[in-house]
Amino acid sequence: MAKKVTKQFKIMAPGGKATPAPPIGPALGANGVNPGQFITAFNDRTKELNGKIVGCVITVYDDRSFEFEIKASPASVLIKSALNLESGSGEPNVKKVGTLTRAQLEAIANEKMADLNSGSLEAAMHVIAGTARSMGVEIEEGAL
Repeated sequence: MAKKVTKQFKIMAPGGKATPAPPIGPALGANGVNPGQFITAFNDRTKELNGKIVGCVITVYDDRSFEFEIKASPASVLIKSALNLESGSGEPNVKKVGTLTRAQLEAIANEKMADLNSGSLEAAMHVIAGTARSMGVEIEEGAL
């Protein structure tokens, strides 16, 4: 007989370097997941990401066992990484913090493609461009 799902939740954690310290440990414990067991499995599966923030969907079953799925990093993290930024702009419509080229936009869209609900790479690039604009990052002329 199949196990019954009791809870499903999402967290963001640094790949390969997650610890059971707050905020991850308490969120796991509150949802019925053994933090030590999860952290060990998560770090093993994400060790090649070396601290890059990734999303994770955790499914908890009635016998307190769990499964998790690793998602791509958030678009904002990928944009900041591509441009070597600390953060986006506090005033995105006034203060610009960088410019994305078509090649960078395409690379980010390719990495996020599995997690986006876009039908094509071009549509995914538009989604990423929208996130970039909301962070105060300009898109190179003719990139879209």
